[in-house]
Amino acid sequence: MDTTTVWLLLGALVVLLLAGTAAVLLVRVLRARKLLTAAGIPLRDKALVWAAVIYTVSPVDLLPDPIYLDDIGFLLLALRSLHASARAVGVGTRTAVGTPEAPGEKRNPAATL
Repeated sequence: MDTTTVWLLLGALVVLLLAGTAAVLLVRVLRARKLLTAAGIPLRDKALVWAAVIYTVSPVDLLPDPIYLDDIGFLLLALRSLHASARAVGVGTRTAVGTPEAPGEKRNPAATL
């Protein structure tokens, strides 16, 4: 195997890993859509999630499409923002056993110990 083939294989592997990471994050953003209907979460965070989805699937990017770092960054920003605002209003948090709490239900501090 010559060096050109090795570099092409490594490049293809990196592209596949980045595309896989972007796909996983996109699925996580879409699964978080139930938080988008929850009351109390600011419109800014809800709009950021949809903007991230549109940016990820759009053909216009800051970086060319084989490099998914900008897509990954935007999806991570949207997820963190949405989950932080959901935690702030107490929606969609999880208890120690991993079951989602009902919207508006107060969290029992003793349950997390």
